[in-house]
Amino acid sequence: MKMFKIIFFSSMVMGTLISVSSYSWLSMWMGLEINLLSVIPLFSNSKNIFSSESSLKYFITQAMASLVLLTAVIIMLLTSEFINPLMNFYFSMMMNSALLTKLGAAPFHFWFPEVIEGLNWANSMILLTWQKIAPMMLLMNNKINTQFLMVVIISSLIISTISGFNQISLRKILAFSSINHIAWMLSTLMISLSMWMIYFTIYCLINLNVIMMFSTTKSFYINQINNIMNKNKITKLSFMVNFMSLGGLPPFIGFLPKWLVINWLTNNQFILITFIMIITTLIMLFIYIRIMMSSIVMSSAELKNTKIEVNTPILTMINMWTIPSMILCTMTLNFL
Repeated sequence: MKMFKIIFFSSMVMGTLISVSSYSWLSMWMGLEINLLSVIPLFSNSKNIFSSESSLKYFITQAMASLVLLTAVIIMLLTSEFINPLMNFYFSMMMNSALLTKLGAAPFHFWFPEVIEGLNWANSMILLTWQKIAPMMLLMNNKINTQFLMVVIISSLIISTISGFNQISLRKILAFSSINHIAWMLSTLMISLSMWMIYFTIYCLINLNVIMMFSTTKSFYINQINNIMNKNKITKLSFMVNFMSLGGLPPFIGFLPKWLVINWLTNNQFILITFIMIITTLIMLFIYIRIMMSSIVMSSAELKNTKIEVNTPILTMINMWTIPSMILCTMTLNFL
């Protein structure tokens, strides 16, 4: 890794930590800006026009959201003494909308699939995981309105499910999958910080496995997956288990946080939104199975002319994680 990338990566981490640990909205905004200005050089690549385009799109969108956030914060600070409750509600909605835009939740998701399409897998991992931490924590601090939160959750679930169909790009599929998971993470904001941390940690681990497999085999589209999985049966099993876990299918580890969220929502009479979350997750699971289907039904003899070598140490390490993850979730659910 080049030295400037190490510096900007450290600065990106520092910006997120400043936002998370701040007590004032101004310092939270400053942390978000440090994070943004550090991530742009990581995303851009002078040898790849698509990376430069994605970093520019990301910068424009995030700068716009930061402007809206800062405007709402300043107005609320200056007029806090004589502002009426209705105006306070509107400015709070502005702040929440800006944070949801930074997060990539629907209907503020317009930039997310377009940005991730031009990034490599390492930068995609940063965008899908680390860049969610600061906006999520700020949303939790801001105590988002429940009705507005429900609208965003349902929008994210429906839009991600509909948009996930007919996609051949693996990065876009993971982007819409991320929007679907954002809806689940937003629902954990109503529960507790520890519940969000459980969900986010498991989501990051599964995403890390999937992206490392794609990165190692240099796969960006669905038709490249067939060549990889039919050359190694263990890799095929690992790939299938990770995607099933990402979809939240029991008994895999990805089912555990979803089961906890469903349990809390049903106990608190959120029946309709629980039903929508389950149905849309099943449809997302169908989208994941569609990725694997051609590899499942196709014989490896049909692809014997391919020259892709997949027996790498990284894939071996990923394969060692999948079976314990299944056992861990099964044991956890048995003892709860």
